Parts: sequence; C-alpha cells; structure tokens
Amino acid sequence: MVSLKIMLEYFHPWPNSAGFYVARERGWYAELGLDVELRVADPERGDSLQHLLDEQVQLAVCPSNRLLVRRDQGQALTGVAAINHAGLEAFQTLTEFAIERPRDLMGKRLALNPTPRGLAMVRDLVRRDGGDPDALIIVDSGCRELRPEELAAGVADVSFGGYWAWEALMESAVPAERRVVHRVSDWGAPAYHSYLLAAGDAWLASNETTLRAFLQASRRGFEAVAAEPGLAFSAYERVIPYFPTQLIERSLQLIAPTWLHQGQWGAQRQALVEPYAQWLHEHGIIANPHAWRQAISNDYLTELQA
Repeated sequence: MVSLKIMLEYFHPWPNSAGFYVARERGWYAELGLDVELRVADPERGDSLQHLLDEQVQLAVCPSNRLLVRRDQGQALTGVAAINHAGLEAFQTLTEFAIERPRDLMGKRLALNPTPRGLAMVRDLVRRDGGDPDALIIVDSGCRELRPEELAAGVADVSFGGYWAWEALMESAVPAERRVVHRVSDWGAPAYHSYLLAAGDAWLASNETTLRAFLQASRRGFEAVAAEPGLAFSAYERVIPYFPTQLIERSLQLIAPTWLHQGQWGAQRQALVEPYAQWLHEHGIIANPHAWRQAISNDYLTELQA
C-alpha cells in the first residue's frame, strides 16, 4: 500500500470533503493500493499549501486564489483537480440593516478578514453597483465568521466570508425570518473555483501513477455523493459527530452540485481560472495575469490503464 497524506482546507472536516471520506470508507482507495490519511491544518504552521511546501503532506485542498498567488511568487505548486465550480462565500446580515445589494453596504459596518483579496472583492462589488467603496466601514474579524447573534448584538451590520453551504445554515437564536444571506455569485463576483486540489511539482514528477489512482478513486467518491448525498452521513458521524445531522444533510444537498461540471468531477476550467487570474492581477494581488497557465494541469485526471 502507498501511504498518502491529504491536507483539507478548513479548521475541521466539513461536507465539501465528502468525496474523499466516502472513497476511503468504501475501500475505493484501498482497491487501488492507497492508504489515505485526511488531515486538517495547524493554523500556527500555515495554511494547507504551506503544509504542502513543508512536505508534511503530498496533496492539499486550497482556495484557487492562494494557489495563483503562490505560483505567481514562483512556488512550485500545481492544481491537479477542481473541487468546486462555484464561489462559496456569502454576505450574512439581518433584515433590519436593509442590505439588499452591494451599494447598500455603504456606511455599514462590514466584518471580514481584511486580506488583500477579501477587501478587493467587497470593494469591487460596491463599485460595480455604482457605490463608493471608500464608504465601507471595515470591521476586522480575523478568521472568525460572525454569528447572527453577534450582528444582532451590534458587533457589525453584515459579515463576509462565511459559506452559504455551511455557516449560513447553522442554527441560531436569531429567528430565520430576520436572517439574510447573499451569495457573492448573485452580487456579480467573478466566477472562480472555490477550492482546488494541489501538489508540489517535485512530488508530481515521480508519483504520476499514485496521483492518477488517487484522483480516480476521489472522482468516484465525489460523483457518488453528488448522486446520493446520504452516502456520506456515516463517515461524518465519525469525524465530526458534534455537528447536527440536519446541518450536514442540508450542506451536502447544497454543495454537492458545485463539485460537478457537465456531470463530472475534477476538471479545472480555463473559463473560470483565466478571468479570475486577470481579476486578481487588476486588483494588485498577482503580478502576472498568465500565472494560471503554470498553476493548473488536468493531465492526471485520466484513469489508470489496466
């Protein structure tokens, strides 16, 4: 058996990783000679890509913008499969703040992790909607996603960064009729792959067969859960038993369609990556708008030959 360590993208497992968990649980990795360990990152040691660079893992799930930034900086990392074909971020607010479109954010206290990309995103949405980005009042919430209770308590008027398929679904003491969620895609954000699967170029050069096997079983896992989300329930009861089953069920139903394009999992699409790289360049986040060409490869998605 070949041992593989995979770094997931978040502080804890969540339904976006269901394909990996089901492929492991059903023995589909083992059938191809793989012993797969799924890990979550230690934030004090960096994000999933830093763990990849430090050779703590062989593969890492990562936001597409972070991969493009690191590739632009000359780091030898390559995306080998797409996890999502949609942006997962959302704005969460309450009805009393009357935020129905981007320009309504003017004069409002917006809580987010003020990364260059995050700030560029919200400012661009306001500008495109005819508003003044300088009228935003930024509240630095760090890595925390504010809960509706915190908005109701006056910490901020709106938060940005949580996912419409996860945090926005969590139970709250704030009644559902007061809670408002706006997906970034509905507000005119550029299309992008929220998450990709990446590897280091040195590892890729000598592990092509192993990677093809992993992607073959992973595709089977993601496509199976997309067709029948309930397949993932037992795996998540073991890895995140502290989350309600109803939350996991609803999250799977919403996020599973983002895994597939034309019914298949895995392909990184130029139609999503190239314009997003151009957008990142226009906002000063990457220097080379063509960095995407070296940052992704679909060459490993073809199945192993018998």
